[in-house]
Amino acid sequence: MERMQQLYRLTVELLQVVDQATKVKNREEEMKKVTDLLDQREILLQTIKHPYTEEELAIGKKILPMEQEIGQKMQALFTHLKIDMRTVKKQKTTNQKYSNPYKNLASFDGTFLDKRK
Repeated sequence: MERMQQLYRLTVELLQVVDQATKVKNREEEMKKVTDLLDQREILLQTIKHPYTEEELAIGKKILPMEQEIGQKMQALFTHLKIDMRTVKKQKTTNQKYSNPYKNLASFDGTFLDKRK
């Protein structure tokens, strides 16, 4: 029973942190918190074994909708991170093109090309 209550508290805390992480601009700290909470939950889930009491089943039924919401918010957070990574990569290549615009131009002006072998 105590482990299920700990699992419930960790799930609620994880839901709050994930919700906050999707709204905060500096997500690095929030992602670290999410990772730590997920690690704690994983360890706790491994200790919970099968014969469940009625109270544990009731707590488990409360946790299931939160699990789905956490999954959806984590997926949205992952999508935002992928978009941010693409944006940073695009900005990097744009900056490189701006600093050296003639880098990728192939110039054959004034060169002799022999077509015969």
